[in-house]
Amino acid sequence: MKEPPVEQIIRIGMDTSKNVFQLHGVNSAEQPVLRKKLTRREMVRFFEKLPPTVVAIEACGSAHHWARLLGSYGHEVRLIAPQLAKPYVKRGKNDAADAEALCEAMSRPTMRFVPAKSVEQQAALMLIAMRTRLIQKRTQLANTIRGFAAEFGVTAATGMCRIEPLLERIAADEAIPELARELFALHGREYSQLLMEIERVEAQVMEWHRNDECSQRLAKIPGVGPIGASLLMMKTPDPQQFKSGRDFAAWIGLTPRDHSTAGKVRLGVITRAGDELLRSTLVVGATAVVQHVRRTGGKNASVWLLGLLERKKPKLVAVALANKIARIAWKLMVSGEQYRRAELSPPAVAA
Repeated sequence: MKEPPVEQIIRIGMDTSKNVFQLHGVNSAEQPVLRKKLTRREMVRFFEKLPPTVVAIEACGSAHHWARLLGSYGHEVRLIAPQLAKPYVKRGKNDAADAEALCEAMSRPTMRFVPAKSVEQQAALMLIAMRTRLIQKRTQLANTIRGFAAEFGVTAATGMCRIEPLLERIAADEAIPELARELFALHGREYSQLLMEIERVEAQVMEWHRNDECSQRLAKIPGVGPIGASLLMMKTPDPQQFKSGRDFAAWIGLTPRDHSTAGKVRLGVITRAGDELLRSTLVVGATAVVQHVRRTGGKNASVWLLGLLERKKPKLVAVALANKIARIAWKLMVSGEQYRRAELSPPAVAA
């Protein structure tokens, strides 16, 4: 296809990879006028010379970097979630088809876009990702230590706080071969190093939390806390983009899956869409609230939560509470208000 003047291009879809970038552009008549495969350097030079236009990129690895770079050249970059662009792939799976699908998806009036993150936001997300990876590594190492210890008949109660006493018992047990004790000591040094790294990273998260006014307000919601509040602030795009708290909860994946048809409403389990870490953190926080309510016999608990606990299993109640927490968090982020606990009447006592 003969390359047209760049002035004809009104919209470009770009499929990104590490070294090769596929472009698909259309003119005002919605006719394809650009189909190019460029290297990284060629792509950058191309957009430097191109008059400002609209560019669609799939919201994947390095997408936010390219959004910032192309935006500095005067282009309007729109990031599209992969699951929203996939329906526009006509047939097969290749770079050209993906670029064309992005170009088509961007033109839809109801399409939703992912806001581009700043370098500061990317750094904050990297901090959370580092904490998550270290905690996973700590859990893996603790399970390894427990597994090896069980082979020598040494066990400990559940909980991370039991690992170091377990290692001390093993070091003092002369019935365990010397080679095994040396290897347990090696595991112990690695475990101690992990604890120090986690403590250092969590201190940085807490510093970030203390410097963010909205995060401090969100932390006052029962079941959220500083880590949950920081996650909400770091991972949530502009809250104004959501029409309601329910839309925000649906974005996290805390709303029921809808299987309704023929006028019959059928709701299933939660969709589990959105960010898994954010969703699981809210559910864990809600679970802690439910456990506290059950231990205290419903003291200071809302009538809604007490009624739900009477009808549903605690796990289902925790998910429902996480949904409600997400809606409250959205309201606080949008309005700038402080969290206010409702005045509760004491629960009725059965005769």
